[in-house]
Amino acid sequence: MSIKKLMGWISGSLVVGTFGLLFLLERRQPLRHPVESKLRRTGRNLAIAAAGALVIQLVEKPVANSLTSLVERRRLGLLKRLHLPVFLEVPLAVLLLDYTLYLWHILTHRVPWLWRFHLAHHVDLDLDVSTALRFHFGELLMSVPWRAGQILFIGVSPLSLSIWQTGLLLSILFHHSNVELPVEVEARLVRFIVTPRMHGIHHSVVRAETDSNFSSGLTIWDLMHGTLKLNVPQQTVTIGVPAYRDPVELTLGEVLELPFGEERPSWESTDDVDLLRRDWPGDAGHLAR
Repeated sequence: MSIKKLMGWISGSLVVGTFGLLFLLERRQPLRHPVESKLRRTGRNLAIAAAGALVIQLVEKPVANSLTSLVERRRLGLLKRLHLPVFLEVPLAVLLLDYTLYLWHILTHRVPWLWRFHLAHHVDLDLDVSTALRFHFGELLMSVPWRAGQILFIGVSPLSLSIWQTGLLLSILFHHSNVELPVEVEARLVRFIVTPRMHGIHHSVVRAETDSNFSSGLTIWDLMHGTLKLNVPQQTVTIGVPAYRDPVELTLGEVLELPFGEERPSWESTDDVDLLRRDWPGDAGHLAR
């Protein structure tokens, strides 16, 4: 009997187990020193995540489920038109979903009204496994049409979508985590998948560094499009957005209201951070410590 989709209890167990393991490892071998209390930040980030989860359950999930079923029944989309066997169709769908998510991520940085919502993710003053779940409910709501387009254009089946969503969650938990891996190990991993050092650069207060490393799963998309940057030493990376450096302004209520209030120029600051830094010496594709 063919598998229709990945069972929810399997996905849930993998995600919860991975979150717990990374949370413990962050306390034992942190990559960066924390700015705020870890427990207070984790509580705030999980509260933001809860609002986002509500949107996913009430809006994205019904839309995605109905569209993947439609794709399966009527054989819509690129991959269904090719009549591929499941063992080829599923990995190709996962690959194309990962690539089109890379494109969406770039849009959230380039389109001003999308950035207003994505900003809630980037203003976190620390980067750890809880940041992986900290996406404003408004951003998740606005991503639903994009997800619908992905499903219909690619031809995504329920099985392909469930595998990709589970893999994506595991990937973002991993690369947002504040776990220090041996640099030799991470240098090998980053050739294929996004790692904590790689994604930490994307969360830098230096715009030239934030405007890099947009991949969420596979590193190849940044390599293909020239947005890969690995040669930034980790001890020089300050996490956050220059205009939002005061923890008093980053409470739960402030973060949720952030997209709806008066917007500041995100990349202006009076801090002594070197915001004009552009390039580190050496190959941008070589991982720095």
